[in-house]
Order: sequence, then C-alpha cells, then structure tokens
Amino acid sequence: MNFLRGVMGGQPAGPQPTGAETIHKLCDRVASSTLLEDRRDAVRALKSLSKKYRGEVGTQAMEHLIHILQTDRSDSEIIGYALDTLYNIISNDGEEEEQDGASSGPGKQSSKPVSEESSHKQSDDLGTQFTEIFIKDQENVTLLLSLLEEFDFHVRWPGVKLLTALLKNQCPQVQGVILVSPMGVSRLMDLLADSREVIRNDGLLLLQQLTKGNAAIQKIVAFENAFERLLDIITEEGNSDGGIVVEDCLLLLQHLLKNNSSNQNFFKEGSYIQRMKPWFEVGDDNSGWSAQKVTNLHLMLQLVRVMVSPVNSPGATSSCQKSMYQCGLLQQLCTILMATGVPADILTETINTVSEVIRGSQVNQDYFASVNAPSNPPRPAIVVLLMSMVNERQPFVLRCAVLYCFQCFLYKNQKGQGEIVATLLPSTIDANSISAGQLLCGGLFSTDSLSNWCAAVALAHALQDNLTQKEQLLRVQLATSLGNPPVSLLQQCTNILSQGDKISRRGSKVQTRVGLLMLLCTWISNCPIAVTHFLHNQANIPFLTGQISENLGEDERLVQGLCALLLGICIYYNDNSLENYTKEKLKQLIEKRIGKENFVEKLGFVNKHELYSRAAQKPQPTFSSPEQMLFDHEFTKLVKELEVVITKTVHKSSEEEKKEEEVKKTLEQHDSIVTQYKELIREQDTQINELKEQVSSLKAQNEQMQATAAQQLSQIQQHKDQYNVLKLKLGKDSQQLGAPAEGTHVNGLQSEELGRLREEVDDLRKQQDLLQAQLSEKDALIDSLKSGAASPMEGSSGSSAENSVDLLKELEALRSQVQSQAAEISQLQAQRQELLKRVESPSEQAKSSSESRVGLEQQLATANSTVAILQNEKAKLQQEVAESKKEQDDLLMLLADQDQKILYLKSRLKELGESIEDEDDLDARDQLEDEDEDDDDDEEEEDADED
Repeated sequence: MNFLRGVMGGQPAGPQPTGAETIHKLCDRVASSTLLEDRRDAVRALKSLSKKYRGEVGTQAMEHLIHILQTDRSDSEIIGYALDTLYNIISNDGEEEEQDGASSGPGKQSSKPVSEESSHKQSDDLGTQFTEIFIKDQENVTLLLSLLEEFDFHVRWPGVKLLTALLKNQCPQVQGVILVSPMGVSRLMDLLADSREVIRNDGLLLLQQLTKGNAAIQKIVAFENAFERLLDIITEEGNSDGGIVVEDCLLLLQHLLKNNSSNQNFFKEGSYIQRMKPWFEVGDDNSGWSAQKVTNLHLMLQLVRVMVSPVNSPGATSSCQKSMYQCGLLQQLCTILMATGVPADILTETINTVSEVIRGSQVNQDYFASVNAPSNPPRPAIVVLLMSMVNERQPFVLRCAVLYCFQCFLYKNQKGQGEIVATLLPSTIDANSISAGQLLCGGLFSTDSLSNWCAAVALAHALQDNLTQKEQLLRVQLATSLGNPPVSLLQQCTNILSQGDKISRRGSKVQTRVGLLMLLCTWISNCPIAVTHFLHNQANIPFLTGQISENLGEDERLVQGLCALLLGICIYYNDNSLENYTKEKLKQLIEKRIGKENFVEKLGFVNKHELYSRAAQKPQPTFSSPEQMLFDHEFTKLVKELEVVITKTVHKSSEEEKKEEEVKKTLEQHDSIVTQYKELIREQDTQINELKEQVSSLKAQNEQMQATAAQQLSQIQQHKDQYNVLKLKLGKDSQQLGAPAEGTHVNGLQSEELGRLREEVDDLRKQQDLLQAQLSEKDALIDSLKSGAASPMEGSSGSSAENSVDLLKELEALRSQVQSQAAEISQLQAQRQELLKRVESPSEQAKSSSESRVGLEQQLATANSTVAILQNEKAKLQQEVAESKKEQDDLLMLLADQDQKILYLKSRLKELGESIEDEDDLDARDQLEDEDEDDDDDEEEEDADED
C-alpha cells in the first residue's frame, strides 16, 4: 500500500513514480486483489487521479471499472467510486484547469503551451473517444440502466451523471441502445419521482438530452405520464417564480412537444393546456423581476407558441386555440400585454404569443378586437400596439412583434379587415380619437423608412384576398396641403413613387419604395377597378417603364423587379376600359421600350433575392436589423402566383390573345349552356326529391295499414279460438270421453296427444315397477351380505374385525343412497298418480286453459329426465354393489384362512397347556357383538321409518 500512501497521503523519500506508473499499479491492484477492501481503495485512488490524468485513467482503467460494475454490485461504495471515475474521464464539463491538466499529463510530447480553445477541443475529442469505447458494447449501457434502479444515493446519482455525459457526447447512438432496452425509458422516468431533489434535478437534465431529436423516445416519455409529473414539479416550485428547476422542466416540455404532433395532441386531450393558465398570473406589482423569472416566463410563452405554431397542422392549431380561449389563457396573455412594468423582452414575446393564438381563429380575433388598454380614455389594444409600431423610438424587435400581431389579427379575418378600412373612410372618421387607419396613414407617409414599410405591409394585409375592401379603399381621400384639393390614397402612393423631389425629401431608401410597391401590387391584383384607377393617372406607366428600362445599381434591381411586377399586374387584370392602356397597347409598350426578354429578366430579380427566400419560410417577420426588412411572407405567395401568368401574358401575341378571347367566348357560351342544364337538373332533382318524400310517406302509411290489418286478423283468430273453446265446453262429457273424430279437441288437446301422454304414463309405471324390483333385490343382497359378514367376524382377530366394520359402514352408506333414491322414486310415483288423474278425468281438465297443457308437458319432461337420472344412478349403484360383493367375498376368504390359522394355533396352545383366549380377544369380540347389536337396532329403526 506504499504507492497508495504516496497518492493519498504524504510524500515518501526517494524517487516518486510518475502518474502513468501509479495508474498502472492501481489497475493491477483492481484486477488482481481478492479482498474487496483492497479493490475499493484502488478504485478510490483512481477516482482521485481521474481528473488530472484523464487520458491515462481512461485508457488503462476503463475495462477494469466496467468489470467492477459487473461483479461487485453488492458493495454500493465501490460501485459509486467506479461510476464517478467513469464520469470524470467521459464528461467534457470539467473546469479549465482540469482540461489543462489532462492535456499536460504524462505521455504528452508537446512542449509548447496549448491555447484555451485547442485545450477545450482536445478535451471534447477525448470525451467522445472514451464514450465510443464505452458504448461499443451495448451491454455496458444496459448495465448502467440496471444500476439506476438502485435506490442508494452513492450509486444512483453518479449513474445519472454518467448516462447524461454519454448522451451529450454520442446522443443518437446512446438513444438507440436505450430505445431497444426493455423498460429503459421507464427506468429513467422513475428519476422524476425520487424524493431527493439533486437526483430529480439531474434526472431532468438527463431526460433533456435523451429526448433531443428522437420522436420515438419523445412519445414513450410522454406516455409514461411525463406531462403530469413535469407540471406538478412546476407547480410545486412556484410556477414562473420558481428557480432553475422550473426552467429545466420547461425545456424538457419543449423537447417533447416541438415538431411532435402526436405529443401535442396528447397534451391537448389530457387537458394540460388548462394547467398552463396559472403560469401567467402576474401581479399588479411588476417591478423587480428577477432574471430567473424572466427566463421562466419567456420559456412558458414559447411553450404556448409551440402548441399554436403556424407550421402545425391547421386542425391541431385550431383546436389548441379554441382550448386556450375557453380556459381563459388568451385573456391572461392579453392582461400581461396591457400591463405596465413588464420587461421589454417579455412584452415582445407576449405579443408574438398572442399573435399566434389569434391567427386564423375568428373567435380569438374577435376577442382581441374587444380588448382595451387601461388608459383614460380607454383605447383599443390594436390602436395602442400600432402606436408603438409607427414610433421610431420603440425597440426594433417590439415593432416587428406588433406588425406580426396585426398581420395575425387580419389573417383570414374579413370582418377585421373591414373594420380597419372603415376607420379610413370619410363617413367613419372621428376627429376626437385616434384610429388604426389614421396611424397607418401617418406611418405610411412619415420620414422614417421603417415606419413606411411596416405601415404599407399592415395596410396590405387589410386588403389581402378581400376584393370588397380593395374597392372601398379607393374612396379614401387625403388632404395633402392647405389650398390643394384632396387626393386619393392610391394617387398619393403613386405620387410618392413617381415624383423625385418628394422621394428625396421623404427619403430615397429602398425600404420605403419596396413597401409602397408591395402595397400597390397587393391592392390592384385581382381588382380590375383598382387597375383602372391606377392607369387613370397618366404619370404612372411612364414612371414604371422608365424604372424598368434603366440600368441602375444592385440595390435598385429589386425596385425594378417590383415595378415590372406592378406593370404586369396592370396587364393581366386589365379590363380594357381605358382606350390608351389596353392590354395590347401595354404589351406593345413593353416590347418597344423595354423588351420582352429584359422585362422577364427584371421580373425574375424579385424571387432571386436572398431576403425573399428568408421571408418565404415562415409568417413571422424575423430580421436581425431594420435594413433587412424588405419582403413580407404573404407577398412572397403573391409573387409566386403571379410571376408565371404575367410572363405568359407578356409573351403572347395579339393573334393568340384573339384566339384565347374566342376560346373564352366559346367557353362562356358553353358555360351558359351548362348553367342552363345545371338549373334544369337542379329543378329535376328537386322534383325527384319531392316525389321520393311522397313515396316514402306512402310506404310508411302502407306499412301502418298492413300492421293494423294484421292486428285485426289476429284478433279475429283469437275470437274464433274462443268460440271453439266455448263450443267444446258446452258439449257433453261422454262425447269428450269417447273416441273423438279426426281434427276434434278434448280440453284443447288432440286425441293423438292424449294417447301419447297415456303411453308415456304407462311407460313410467313399468319403469317404476322395474326400479322397485331392482331395489328389492338390492335390499335382499345387502341383508345377505350383512348376515354373511357377521358370523365369521365372531372368531376373527382384532384387525379382521376392524376391516369388517369398515366394510359394514360402506354398505350402510350404499343403503342410505338407495333409500334416498327410493324416496325420490316415491315422489315420482306421486307425480305420476297426479298425471293419471289429470289425464283420466277429462271433465275436470276441460276447465283448464292452454297453459295447463304446457305445464303437463313440462312435468312429463321433468319426470322423463328424472327417470333417466335414476336409471343412471341405479346403474352406478349396481356397479358399486357388485364391487362391494366382490370385496366381501375376498374378505370372507381371508377370514376363513385366518380362522383356520386361529384354530390351529388354539389347538397348539391347548397341547402346550396355555390359555385359549386372552383379554384382547375377549375385548375385541365384545366390541364386535356391541356393534352388531347397534346395527340391528339401526336396521329396525330404518324399517319402522319406511313403514
């Protein structure tokens, strides 16, 4: 143990062994020691060296440590040391000095210092290598899972940490082993129920690593009641006011629910959404939020968004939105939205969460429209949010969140779109209050380019897929300056784009112009009236053609592409109401001034832009800086839809246009003919349905009448039967006793049935006589057996007497059975006599109804079954009597032989002068005589009972 003292204790004199030599000796001791204490001390020493000499311990001792886990499971202390040692060599979470020690340990040839980044990378590589060695044999992971079942703290806790480290280093491989291990996931779920908080908390970290990116394990964990346990822990820890344990639970819930529709459905159906409401019960005093509370609430909001994310299936999202409204969760979120003192990042995330809770849900959108801010006077929440959006002093992420909220409020909400546009119309403008329309117009023409873009996109969403509101917005008039006549909103937007001096004053940034162009494209698409209004301004088309034909810089190419898109919309949705700007003339203008190929090339600049692809991915506007806000998600859909049709329209010649128009006219004629036939078919379908209804009603009436007729026929038949019965009752008894003619009735029974009953009664009488004779024979046989067994027993020995007594008891039991059968037969005789009386007295039977006949038949059937049962029992009794008789004969032979022996012995005793009888023989004989007398008394009593 000197080398152990050198490691654990003081320094002995002489040259000191290196770390590698010490580890080698310790490994030899672990492998060769027979005493458990020696192995335990060696493993403890390896544990102390495993952090400093990580590579050496892992290389030399891993195999021995695994062997310890397999063979020394009875000793929790050595198992704990082995698990701690394996954790130290596999885990990459060591401190910087530990990593430095590992990199500069024995065996390293590098002489120059290693940088911090390089040391960390080497440490990660070392942990990954040791993890691969450990999990190469899958039984090692299975062994580790079995060790987690141990309740001992010194085994369970290091086992949890070791398995967590393995998952961090080689997650997919370890997940695969755990997935195929029987009850593997269930064992890990038991960690959440551990009463020791440190194990429970580390179990949460383990499950976080286990559920990363593995849908199968996520489903198993969810169905192991994980949601219930995690929500209970969050409640116990104080919801959003809890510590880091709440954060770990929320992260695990996100892993289980994100991109997993099965778990989301299970979470919703388990009524767990209702349990999320207390998370957001924030008090009036919102000052002094701790960093942990901010983190917890941020994760809680993200968890709500996971359930209603736009990437989920529409049905699942709609169901979750409905549940959140019904349980009051949406109302709670709106309370936080309008509260004061809420941190900026929580407010931003709350706005995003409310956005997705109301997106596409009419009920939720209506509720959000009714929410008012706690101000004096109260203002709608939408107005308050729009004020923040167009305020350039507000944080950028907050303004993006408000824009997203406004977009979600208007998504598939024609009612909300109409309310927003109505605030811009002259008849609904209130000069004493600020409306949403006024804020949007103010942002649209402000000097802040980001406000211009946000207001243009918000107004475009108010027109999305709503032809009515596009036409209504054409009525909006703006007062530009004193003394000048008002101009329409459409003209003002085009003026800002076309007039260079106003562009220079209001900012020539690309962001403003892109926003206005997106608004115009959305506005006039699929709206010929809006196209006519746009073309009516003589300056618009020259401006667009000039912008497209110029050779501008890289930044302006996007504007050129949007101008080409706007011009293409003017061609595609043109109703040719303006003579100067018909489809054909606009196409000729493009061919002369721009060129078709050049036009298509400029149009293609839009969808090739980098920011276009980013905006097309998801509805939420997520930008790292204001300059990147150029495209809207819904606008990318419009571009994708229109680019192909505009390209085809531009390339078509006039002849093709004429042919298409002719084809359209022909199709319209065909459509009109088809419409007429459809109307005719509808009328015929209506008539057919009416006739079907009449037929069904007539069928019902017919069935009812048939049922009534059948009922009446049955009543008539009953009356006939009653008449026949009365007629028979009035007849004479002699006629009933005589031979009835064929087809006549006696007491409701035909003559054939009466004859059959008499034959059955005769058969029963014969069977009764036969059974009585057999019983008599049986009684005689039993009496003869008793008389024959009594005489030899008088001279038998004690053992023979006992056997004879047993035999007599058996015979008595048989006799009792026979007597019970005789009693049943006598009862059957009484039933037979009663049947005979009923059959032989027809005058009395004539008074009974048809039910008495059924009763007689049932009683006869019962009697027949009873006779059959008695016959079976009689056969069994005969067999038993025969066996008893055979046994009695054998016993008599044995008794005879024994009597001969007894006589011989008596004669020998007489010759020798001994006494012939001893006391035992006398007692036995007396006992037999007493028993015989008792048996005779019993027989006399039984005979008396029978008489």
